Amino acid sequence: MMLLSSPAMALTRDDGDDPGAGLSVGQTIGLYVLIPLAAFVVIAALAGLPYGKKKK
Repeated sequence: MMLLSSPAMALTRDDGDDPGAGLSVGQTIGLYVLIPLAAFVVIAALAGLPYGKKKK
């Protein structure tokens, strides 16, 4: 016999469970879009730095 947990159990908090306040739309976009994009630009710039201006 399979034992299934009830979805209603998701409503009870566990000991030590203390979720923080939610993020606003601006904070979410900044956290998941702008910061990774900025990190990509910095890494790409650092990786391309040796191939920049070459003197002939």
